[in-house]
Amino acid sequence: MDSATSQAKSATPVVSTDLKVLPTENAEYGSHEYWQQRYTRETDKTFDWCKTYKDLTLLFDRHIGSKAARILMLGCGNSTLSGDMYEAGYPNIINIDYSDVRTAHQPEMTWEVMDVCNLALENESIDVAVDKATLDALMCEKGNVWEPSSELCENVAGEVNEVDRVLAPGGKFIWITFGQPHFCKRHLLRESWDLEVERLNDGGFDYFVYIMTKKPASH
Repeated sequence: MDSATSQAKSATPVVSTDLKVLPTENAEYGSHEYWQQRYTRETDKTFDWCKTYKDLTLLFDRHIGSKAARILMLGCGNSTLSGDMYEAGYPNIINIDYSDVRTAHQPEMTWEVMDVCNLALENESIDVAVDKATLDALMCEKGNVWEPSSELCENVAGEVNEVDRVLAPGGKFIWITFGQPHFCKRHLLRESWDLEVERLNDGGFDYFVYIMTKKPASH
């Protein structure tokens, strides 16, 4: 093995399988402190909730279309998704996370510390917003999942409303999640976009993809 190959292999992130990083309660998934601590402990590791880019390639081909699209990765964390998309030819990706501890494998992309509920982006400046289980973290709480608290609803609406604001007409908000429609659709309904739901199943666990397509601006 030559030195260049050896260096490349040593720089490859390790997938996290450490159960010690899991929170004691699911509600902690919604806290800034939990993710700061977790990413600090996993600086050389990656972790992908739901699906990887390989699993989502055909979905993105259908819904993103042009690889020149301005893409916003909501809650990038230490996922491999945006890096794999970049390598597949998507050059215009803004990765945001409210933790400032994360692994930026492709420094050529944009990496910003930002709250998904308070996006420091211009109105209608994004073509595609991708959320892979970030909203799921905001929806973790104790209590009855059929009757979410007002705090949970406000937090989820904070992200959804901000995405609505920054999404350009014709743009798409793609949420990949474990969440079933009877729990999730209520949080996504807006007059400003059309909503469709797709189910992903490769013979195992069901995942759901919610695609919100921004309507043309009314005159």
